[in-house]
Amino acid sequence: MSNADIESARRTIDKEIDALRVMESELDDNLTKALNLMQNTKGRVIVTGMGKSGHIGQKIAATLASTGTPSFFVHPAEASHGDLGMLTDDDVVLAISNGGESKELSDILIYCKRYGIPLISMTKNPDSTLGKAGDILLKLPDAAEACPLGLAPTSSTTATLVLGDILAIALMERKGFSKSSYKQRHPGGKLGAILQKVSDLMHTGDEMPILNEHAALRQIILTMSSKLLGCVGIVDENGFLTGMITDGDLRRAMVNSSDNDLFSKTAEEIMTRDPKTISADMLVAEAVNIMNTTGKGITQLFVVEDKKPIGIIHMHDCLRAGFTINENKNTTTSQNQNKAA
Repeated sequence: MSNADIESARRTIDKEIDALRVMESELDDNLTKALNLMQNTKGRVIVTGMGKSGHIGQKIAATLASTGTPSFFVHPAEASHGDLGMLTDDDVVLAISNGGESKELSDILIYCKRYGIPLISMTKNPDSTLGKAGDILLKLPDAAEACPLGLAPTSSTTATLVLGDILAIALMERKGFSKSSYKQRHPGGKLGAILQKVSDLMHTGDEMPILNEHAALRQIILTMSSKLLGCVGIVDENGFLTGMITDGDLRRAMVNSSDNDLFSKTAEEIMTRDPKTISADMLVAEAVNIMNTTGKGITQLFVVEDKKPIGIIHMHDCLRAGFTINENKNTTTSQNQNKAA
């Protein structure tokens, strides 16, 4: 990259930051009013805009919808040909136009006034058609575009995008939107994998290989073979998990015992005591990292609650869910990490 390219990049960044600083200085009570309206609406937030404003509007609608505020984008041209029917009296419209004079928005503005649908205007020009039509004005900065010709929407679209993010994040904070809520809206891709919990993958009930401390070797082998998880959890008379027997434990017992002595042993004599356990609300990524970093070749973890086993998770379950192990860095990644969320 040439020095000229670097300087151009820095000028663009500086101009767009300048625009954001102007917008920051102009924030006022209208932001709170808009948030109140969006939070309390019984319907959806309908976002609309033309051209580059429309492209940004689609992203704003998608961000709102994925973070707990029902929302979708309506193209203003399509609205004039029937899509106005998507709007209801319970909705709120967020209309975007940097200059505020997009002719394509006129039918939506008229429709909002006719049917009393609240309108939030996002524009840099309060005296424009859109600025005057809105019940609430969210002002965009009247700042120079990063484009050297001063024409291509650059700084203005960045500011519009950031203002949309401001709305989405503030609404998330107001509603106490959690990771669990976010996961429900992102079941696929990298985000879905990253936010999966152990409870989503663990084997429970009859799928768990559980025996008491007095179980004989025959029971242990039969249980391990039938459950197909490569281990057996051992519990005491109170149901507390006290140990775990794996294929490795069986092999070690065979090596260290005579034929007659081996089959007389009980689970309590063979098991590995106090095995590593996890909780159901732990992220799967954390569970895989425990398996990977413990250094004992662990491929199964029992899930406990009050020291009692409620589930078990196997490395194969994690691999099927899209997780892989980076052995060089001892970190866990998702196979979907290079895909769009």
